Amino acid sequence: MDAFTIETGSVAPFMAANIDTDVIMPKQFLKGIDRKGLDRGVFFDQRFVEGGEENPDFALNKPQWRDAKFLAVGANFGCGSSREHAVWGLKQLGIRALIGTSFAGIFYDNCQRNGLLVIELDVARMNQFGEQVISGQVDKVEIDLPAQVIRLSGGEKITFDLDPMRKEALLQGLDAIGSTLQYKEEIQQFEAKHLTANPWLA
Repeated sequence: MDAFTIETGSVAPFMAANIDTDVIMPKQFLKGIDRKGLDRGVFFDQRFVEGGEENPDFALNKPQWRDAKFLAVGANFGCGSSREHAVWGLKQLGIRALIGTSFAGIFYDNCQRNGLLVIELDVARMNQFGEQVISGQVDKVEIDLPAQVIRLSGGEKITFDLDPMRKEALLQGLDAIGSTLQYKEEIQQFEAKHLTANPWLA
């Protein structure tokens, strides 16, 4: 899993509420036997028109947001099914962080397990930030995970909260298995002690 420390990039707006995982990654892209090519599936029905050409009205197809590393999103982002492909596709597309007010629980966990930072702001602050992004007042920002700060041009800062365990896993690039293996020695010691006390288990 890619570690996240300090990242700088542009923010694209996708502020509609209740964007579900079928919108993020439509079902026709779930047929592969590996994760290859999922970047094309992200927001497919919004990014492309019939015939496969890009939709010029979609934010990520506009010049200022084509290479965006962050998305400003609406409430309850990632609701619907639990498909992890949605997160894999966003990562393949180059998205490193999502900024919004609320996220579906399973989607939030899938982001955490795959190194995609999820930042939750209060509604008033997010509305203001979203308007700044849409209007072009905010272009590139710096997200500093160690300091838990989003730095905007002009010196403005937005602080955010994050569970300490999730933060540490992201900083170190550890998924759930990697986090568990930090305690490998303690696990092995417990196993040895448990087998000594219960030899019949062997």
